[in-house]
Amino acid sequence: MPVITNIQDLKDIYVRRVPKMFYDYTESGSWSEQTFRENVSDFDQIRLKQRVAVDMTNRSTATQMIGQDVSMPVALAPVGFTGMQSADGEIKAARAAEKFGVPFTLSTMSICSIEDVATNTSKPFWFQLYTMKDTGFVSSLIQRAKDANCSALVITLDLQILGQRHKDIKNGLSAPPKPTLKNMINLSTKWQWGLGMLGTKRRTFGNIVGHASGVKDTSSLSEWTATSFDHSLDWDKVAKIKAEWGGKVILKGILDADDAKAALSVGADAIVVSNHGGRQLDGAISSIKALPAIMDAVGDQIEVHLDSGIRSGQDVLKAVALGAQGTYIGRSYIYGLGAMGEQGVTKALEVIHKELDTSMALCGHRLITDVDRNTLLVPKDFGREWA
Repeated sequence: MPVITNIQDLKDIYVRRVPKMFYDYTESGSWSEQTFRENVSDFDQIRLKQRVAVDMTNRSTATQMIGQDVSMPVALAPVGFTGMQSADGEIKAARAAEKFGVPFTLSTMSICSIEDVATNTSKPFWFQLYTMKDTGFVSSLIQRAKDANCSALVITLDLQILGQRHKDIKNGLSAPPKPTLKNMINLSTKWQWGLGMLGTKRRTFGNIVGHASGVKDTSSLSEWTATSFDHSLDWDKVAKIKAEWGGKVILKGILDADDAKAALSVGADAIVVSNHGGRQLDGAISSIKALPAIMDAVGDQIEVHLDSGIRSGQDVLKAVALGAQGTYIGRSYIYGLGAMGEQGVTKALEVIHKELDTSMALCGHRLITDVDRNTLLVPKDFGREWA
């Protein structure tokens, strides 16, 4: 087994083992990919403040996210096509998250269905909802999530219209993969991935095929997907979905202080400062740069989380120090999943936890709940002042 010391080590294995179209799906943003890149690079502008001669015994990264105990302020983000990165990928990731004591969020566009994940785990997970024009289908997804005992509904707000990702179009991204000559040549070199896929029946979108009206098989799926997202989504509709759900609601895709205030007004339990991993509006501000202004606007009134760009425990520490009560990792755990299955997701969580714990201690803190803005050296007006 190779020695894994950081997330990049997992990524290096991942790129060798997973078909190109699914690697490209993960490792891409929309248009020029500026926002995708800056989500990561903007973390580098923030420095950690070293403190010495501080008692570092009895450390703990444990905290809470929306009232749920977590072993560290990290959740697994909803990622579409996860079951194409590794056979039964959502089940593997959910199991790893459960054992580690962090939340797992299942995507609407998952390969394994809500019921698949519920059957193969023992603790409640979170379900991410895309709003569709077919309100009957949305209601059925909500009811299925209730029946599965999901403990939070994560409503994604920034995907009413799909941002263009050039690589996906060129690769003909689909689940299962289209049998083109180019795809077949690449798939033939990924034998370990292929053996896994031969051993599972889950090869298309389990929450959609056979559930959405007019989608009986994969041949009708692409047309349905292209026309189904609700372009008319507004705050009134968000409030109605929240009322229909009746439980904890997290609103994902907030980059603007006014939108954060609107989320507060509809009674959300938490918001996620997110630009969809740079996959929607290219040229948008990075999540970490958007965080300070949003904390100024609503941070003392609603729980604020952050995703997009986290590749290390130090990134988690920086986000928490700027006010986020929780963070989400997507690509970081997908690298592990594609590289080594469930064991790889666990390894990604272990890497991030070790980096978080060690960096927290060297900054003079024993408890993650004590970390604050004084832990950082931040450029003046970082994310706050724009002409």
